[in-house]
Amino acid sequence: MRHLSIGEAADQLGVAVGTLRRWHRQGRLAPAGRTVGGHRRYLHDALRSGLGATPAPVGKTVCYARVSSHDQAEQLKTQAARLGKHCVDAGFAGVEVVTDLGSGLNYRKKGLQRLLQDILRGRVARPVLVTKGRLLRFGSELLFRICEFFHVEVVVLDAAAAVSREQQLTEDLVEILTVFSSRLTARAAARICGLGA
Repeated sequence: MRHLSIGEAADQLGVAVGTLRRWHRQGRLAPAGRTVGGHRRYLHDALRSGLGATPAPVGKTVCYARVSSHDQAEQLKTQAARLGKHCVDAGFAGVEVVTDLGSGLNYRKKGLQRLLQDILRGRVARPVLVTKGRLLRFGSELLFRICEFFHVEVVVLDAAAAVSREQQLTEDLVEILTVFSSRLTARAAARICGLGA
């Protein structure tokens, strides 16, 4: 299934790029999704079959939400609800919500593992994320390249994060420190329990 940039879609329809943006705002022709960089992508078949006609995607749409700790349970619900609403508004079919609780440094989270396996088995049309960091704090670009190789579209709602590089670096360092301090605390507690036995 071929995806077109907004410029390619405009050429196919013989209209200006601004017209496609206006049609999107009016709900006449919505893009199938957006790239990691926030650029609109249109399904070639939907353009050929007429405005607003979108063929069923191949595979399911997976909404992936993640938080780091149990005290962020409400944030997890909010993330999942926002992703689900976006999928309904975009007209995506076969939507599945996958949630994870754990650090963005942890590659072994059950939901992440299941998502990756489904992508490799050709079962996913698109994962939908609030931000890239919700997938993985480091290494998300590798997963996006895997998606590109398997022609899986990645939709990121907040692709253009309005945070400075300094703030991103600070958040990354806090994440690393949090993970390692919790591991040290767990080891210390295990030693104390072992001594008391």
